[in-house]
Amino acid sequence: MQSDMNIGHFLTTRSRVSPQQEMLYDIKAERRFSFREANHRANQLCHALSGMGLEPGDRVALLAYNGHQFIESFFGPAKAGLVIMPLNWRLTADELAFILKDGGAKALIFDTDFTHLAEDLRGRDVAGSDVEHWIAVGAEAPDFARHYERLLAQQPADEPEFLAGPEDNLFIMYTSGTTGLPKGVVHTHETVFWAIITMVNTGDIRGTDRYLLLLPLFHVGALAPMIGAVYRGNSLVILRDFDPLKVWQLFESERIDTSLAVPAMLNFMLQVPGYEQYDHSSVRNIICGAAPVPVATINAYIDLGIEIHQVYGLTESGGPGCLIVGEDSLTHVGSAGRAFFHTEAKIVDAHGETVPAGETGEILLRGRHMMKEYWNRPDATAETLQDGWLHTGDIATMDAEGFVTICDRKKDMIISGGENVYPAEIENVLMQHDGVADAAVIGLPSEKWGESPLAVIVAADEALTDRELMTFCQGKLARFKQPTAVRFVDSIPRNPSGKILKRLLRDQFLAETAE
Repeated sequence: MQSDMNIGHFLTTRSRVSPQQEMLYDIKAERRFSFREANHRANQLCHALSGMGLEPGDRVALLAYNGHQFIESFFGPAKAGLVIMPLNWRLTADELAFILKDGGAKALIFDTDFTHLAEDLRGRDVAGSDVEHWIAVGAEAPDFARHYERLLAQQPADEPEFLAGPEDNLFIMYTSGTTGLPKGVVHTHETVFWAIITMVNTGDIRGTDRYLLLLPLFHVGALAPMIGAVYRGNSLVILRDFDPLKVWQLFESERIDTSLAVPAMLNFMLQVPGYEQYDHSSVRNIICGAAPVPVATINAYIDLGIEIHQVYGLTESGGPGCLIVGEDSLTHVGSAGRAFFHTEAKIVDAHGETVPAGETGEILLRGRHMMKEYWNRPDATAETLQDGWLHTGDIATMDAEGFVTICDRKKDMIISGGENVYPAEIENVLMQHDGVADAAVIGLPSEKWGESPLAVIVAADEALTDRELMTFCQGKLARFKQPTAVRFVDSIPRNPSGKILKRLLRDQFLAETAE
């Protein structure tokens, strides 16, 4: 087995090369770990899962906050050839049940803050999931689950046998789907290897850097940099929950060099009273993705001496797409930069032909870090991966120097606080209400979240109210997906094939600003 292409082996090698170096500071746990200590704990978990009878290819789901246990639960299973399924803990039990069942997870490692969700899922028996092993991270474990720390304490810390190679699956990360059902993006050890290689050869990441991890690790925007930090030998400082005041404090106390955020986070940080008083002189840059960064925000950080390096990427690309770095971030404000080192990008028209420089079209990406497939979705895979190119559905321009500017996202998708929200999923829930004859969901600008969902409704019952609809969505959709406003109309515009004309709705309601 080619161990150097096993992502779990990254931690093994780093613990050999830099055993005493601090790998991470888990702020919530108030614990610091060297690379050697973290590797030993990952090995213990690997032995524990193998001892339960889990075999290469079996799926292990993670429902946990940012912390050292999440990282151990990624690298440990990876060594044994197990496939990790990071779960968005903001989802409801119904949404999680679909993902667990679709992915066929046999084990679930969950934070005890989510015991109520685990109990709900377990109570559904095989209708809810195929989970056989429940492992709880926290002070006390419920009766039906093994206790994470006691489980590790019973295992040796020696290196396990590596049971996965380049072409084996490493993780399945679920993203919302345009049909309303999430799709599992499958990445192999090899695709992730190339994602990390292209990241460290493009971004301004240095060997002694201290990296502040802000995004939740169930996002590729946090998972990929975390893996990259282990590969590069950087030290991680991990926040369990985003706290804009805490970020400024950590910039000072931990001498942070770089981080990655979404535009809403950058905005919240600028609203902290007296943020200028904290010493942020160590911070070279903050990478920012998930949505185009407002130029005013970029300039506000430039005034502080902090470069904002806008990044463009997708779960399907393993993270890397385009990135702007160094002086380019100052001379091409608003651009997402050029394609990453081992990445190709082109802009095409509706016929797949490359458009002239400066003209808009769909951005396509190609590289060895593109996803393998959508889990059990050959139709969606064939639509997205064509002739080696990943069709992103995003609209962009590329100038003569190769600088890419994102003009619009997938036209139906909403990005709220860095989370991808597909209207079809919300529309499916709204249409379950007896008082709704037709429904459409669009995103409206939100000063707080970037965008918020607006429900446009044709009522079948004149007595239907916006409050009733928003209450109806509670418990059926994660909070960030729930409509923040409702507007009633006589009809929803559609084209001859019945597709909702979202552009017309956006034009009609664009003047409104969501909460």
